[in-house]
Amino acid sequence: MKRSRFSEKQIIGILKEHQAGLGAKELCRKHGVSDATFYKWRSKFGGMEVSDARKLKALEAENAKLKKLLAEQMMDVSTLKEMLGKNF
Repeated sequence: MKRSRFSEKQIIGILKEHQAGLGAKELCRKHGVSDATFYKWRSKFGGMEVSDARKLKALEAENAKLKKLLAEQMMDVSTLKEMLGKNF
């Protein structure tokens, strides 16, 4: 996954500027991002504080780790079932 040029703190700062009354097009031009990126950020980080964004990032990382563990366990189970099926 591509790493963003902007940290969560910077993204939330940009979104707070928008809440303060600056237009989306002006902010996009000022910070060098596309409209689509701005609206994606707004849908993901809108109304959050920096601490909330850090918690979200930590939860996403934990979720990815758990999904990987689940996939590995499912693979082990299917391998064991396959091996037991051949023996009997």
